[in-house]
Amino acid sequence: MDTITNHESLTKHEQILKHIEGLQVGSKISVRKIAKEMEVSEGTAYRAIKEAENQGLVSTKERIGTVRVEKKQRNNIDKLTFAEVVNIVDGHVLGGSDGLSKTLNKFVIGAMEQEAMLRYIDAGSLLIVGNREKAHICALEQGAAVLITGGFDASGDVKALANELGLPIISSSYDTFTVASMINRAIYDRLIKKKIMLVEDILSTQSAVHALKGTQTVQEWRTLAQEIGISRFPVVDEWNRVIGMITSKDVVGALPEQTIDKLMTRNPITVHAHTSVASAAHLMVWEGIELLPIVDNNRKIVGVISRNDVLKVMQYIQRQPQIGETFEDLIWAGFEEETDEQGKRIFRGQITPQMTNHLGSVSPGVLMTLMTQAAYSVVQGYKKSDMNLVMDNMSTYFLRPVQLEREVEIRADIIEISRKYGKIDVEIYHDSALVAKAMMTAQVFDQS
Repeated sequence: MDTITNHESLTKHEQILKHIEGLQVGSKISVRKIAKEMEVSEGTAYRAIKEAENQGLVSTKERIGTVRVEKKQRNNIDKLTFAEVVNIVDGHVLGGSDGLSKTLNKFVIGAMEQEAMLRYIDAGSLLIVGNREKAHICALEQGAAVLITGGFDASGDVKALANELGLPIISSSYDTFTVASMINRAIYDRLIKKKIMLVEDILSTQSAVHALKGTQTVQEWRTLAQEIGISRFPVVDEWNRVIGMITSKDVVGALPEQTIDKLMTRNPITVHAHTSVASAAHLMVWEGIELLPIVDNNRKIVGVISRNDVLKVMQYIQRQPQIGETFEDLIWAGFEEETDEQGKRIFRGQITPQMTNHLGSVSPGVLMTLMTQAAYSVVQGYKKSDMNLVMDNMSTYFLRPVQLEREVEIRADIIEISRKYGKIDVEIYHDSALVAKAMMTAQVFDQS
């Protein structure tokens, strides 16, 4: 059975990417060298190297050139490399550039005596310090990189030691507090990104892709369907590009020798591996899709995901602890849930300075966020089932301004809800007066 489990008929562009991926980490790469080795034009080589850089296979470093680096996995997305630290703090490398691809484990602020500093410095650390040469040498000897603040230079001995050990020594014009804040913000942002599951996270757990070619017959579809136990398959051309989908409905009444390309649904909806799982889920529910092909930039198939795959992942995400808070999380954190005399859930909280606009009243965007979060909370508590919402439409009315440090009360009522659709009415009150009101319609993903 001719199922698509290999990568035949590679283009020159893809062959170069495969070649780069096979190079040893640390190998230097140039357009001219790749063009000569792969017997392609320099333009083709340049475009492939740029694509490899986008994929994290290579990195361009100052005064070194383009180098093959270890691709950072999604499970390490919250880890910064020293090269990324250089960009974050607008720094420049004084020495030890061979170690820029190494990962930062933690950073230490050198506002202490050298003896005390030793207790906190270990391999993979980054010492943030001023122009203290002994501290620089001490950190390098302990296996740590050094970030010199205030725009100071390093001595020749320190630079030589950094080059010898392959540990970066970086200079930044910012002060120590600003540098530490910038690095901490970057790590925090990455924690939020790590929480957002992508389609590629599902694909990494899957085995070979089962697909059929348009020239194959209905009998071959039936054989594969019985062997695998499923009846939906993507259809690909001779270059493994997705051209259609074939299901049991499409082959009803068809002759066994009839080819699939005459029966398939053409131009199916596809997504890339970097699409978020939430977006894929919304697309599958909205379009009524049970199986979604995943393609690369050349529309070649790299995998498929089913609706069950997506809903299982969304259920998993919901049960994970918070590892990085978004603005929505921070806005909603100050609100507490209560139950009124009728048993309905209400949410109380205070308008903080961060929620206000330049006039000192609460921002309309914040009010919309509060109403949306209240709707999510009420739906998730509905019959104690695991449900998620993706907003389709929201009609909002702002009736009066709310000033700083005023307490507000949010009431959300479910008007109508099913396995696929929900309608929620939300109201915000201050001193028993209606402040804002919204009517929301949303797609519902029941994960129970």
